[in-house]
Amino acid sequence: MRVLISGGGTGGHVFPAIAIADALRALEPEVELLFVGALGKLEMERVPKAGYPIKGLWISGFHRSWRWSNLLFPLKLGSSLFKAAGILQRFKPDVAVGVGGYASGPTLYLAARKGIPTLIQEQNSFPGVTNRLLSKYADRICVAYEGMERFFPAGKILLTGNPVRAAISESKLTRDEALKHFGLDASRKTIFVVGGSLGARTFNQALAGQQQFIDAHKDVQILWQTGKLYWETYKDHPVARHPRVKALPFVDRMDLAYVAADVVVSRAGALSVSELMLAGKAVLFVPSPNVAADHQTKNAEALVRQKAARMITDAEAADLLLPKSLELLEDE
Repeated sequence: MRVLISGGGTGGHVFPAIAIADALRALEPEVELLFVGALGKLEMERVPKAGYPIKGLWISGFHRSWRWSNLLFPLKLGSSLFKAAGILQRFKPDVAVGVGGYASGPTLYLAARKGIPTLIQEQNSFPGVTNRLLSKYADRICVAYEGMERFFPAGKILLTGNPVRAAISESKLTRDEALKHFGLDASRKTIFVVGGSLGARTFNQALAGQQQFIDAHKDVQILWQTGKLYWETYKDHPVARHPRVKALPFVDRMDLAYVAADVVVSRAGALSVSELMLAGKAVLFVPSPNVAADHQTKNAEALVRQKAARMITDAEAADLLLPKSLELLEDE
């Protein structure tokens, strides 16, 4: 069987795609897998590291506000449709899977037009534009939340939950192994601050302004993922160089980071919520204000209502990110 998996852009799309591929390979070791992503995006790095081949399309989104880059959109779309057609012709997939993100648009559209069975996987409670457009062509739509018939044809929907990497869902690692991997001290409590695969400006600014707080709490250490977009800005910052702070542009082994952490500070994207529920960690959610329909707040509130997490707003993070994290550490 040949399966084509398309999409990406951020970790919230890329890592579910890899989880799907891993599950398919576990079920059918002889399966042939090919990814299609967007050139220059996260998937072009992470998918090969996971052991899968990937082809890149010259594609990006169309911005609703005026930008010069919008002038290139028709050219990029035409180029991507042409290249995607060639990929489909050569690979001849039995099934095409879309996980959202720019690259899945031309690939899944053409696959459906060619009569190839198509499936899209929507991670969020408020779907992205690409998946909403593709829903009319897809044969099945796998979702993680109830009530998605508001956005998709009800007869196509399957409530499956979100695919999570086996390294996280089936982790047998010990805390000592995880702390050793990051060079952290086993005698101290660990706060893991992660703003998503690209980073979160709010988180980075909050930590950068808290050196006195970090100095004062000598029994606490911080694992800080700045995100690659912000690494050059913060890599030489005094907080990043603090002896009880381990700053990294990107955490390759998220399974180890979750095991090492006593408290996790995170955005509330659908993948993060799913992974953190499985990891069973104390969590402080700081939902992103820059998402459609404020869906990250809705994601976080579902856990907060069950007393499975706490939440602060993005505007509160500068003052409360570390103090609220410390409260969670002290709440045994």
